[in-house]
Amino acid sequence: MITLYGFGISNYFNKVKLALLEKGIAFHEERVAPSQDASLLKKSPLGKIPYIDTPQGALSESQAIVEYLEDAYPENPLYPADPYARAKCRELILHLELNVEQVARRLYTEAFFGGSLPDDAKADVKTRLEAGLQGFSRLAAFSPYVFSDRFTLADCAAWPHLTLIGKAAVAIYGEDLIAAHLPAVADYLKLIESRPAAQSVAKDRAQALQLFYAARKP
Repeated sequence: MITLYGFGISNYFNKVKLALLEKGIAFHEERVAPSQDASLLKKSPLGKIPYIDTPQGALSESQAIVEYLEDAYPENPLYPADPYARAKCRELILHLELNVEQVARRLYTEAFFGGSLPDDAKADVKTRLEAGLQGFSRLAAFSPYVFSDRFTLADCAAWPHLTLIGKAAVAIYGEDLIAAHLPAVADYLKLIESRPAAQSVAKDRAQALQLFYAARKP
């Protein structure tokens, strides 16, 4: 059986968890925080979450994990069958994560964790984030799902990432850049949140956030 390591405040953890639930794969969860502990580094080379244990061994990096799940558990596929369509779905995920989420990630320390980011860095992030969102809008279908008319792995990534980025942008800039560049996003998020798997992930995410902030109180 698969064991998923991490915890629910991580959007990448939630991406993998949503894929597991949507595919109907039985799994255990183990709450683990990122660290440089030697035992963790054996399973996740940079000490990041999420990672999983499989019958063959450990596997890290969320995209590698969901690709493995597609190959090892072909029932309830979350990629299109056509090779070109599969590649386009991967393209959408990669663009979102490399050119949108990784750009916005610089905001998270101030937006959520009490840190700070210099004004010039905020301005740089906004410029790059808006460019990434414009590119994403050219690839996304929202018809009604982000890639096509059916739920795919792109939705497993888009829902947790777009939700978090939107909240970070509001906290830092006072405006929801996601909604500004993706007019269909409000209806899209409601659609995903109507799914039982997403509701389960959202519930666990809220509980994880409560525990996280409670542990940070002096």
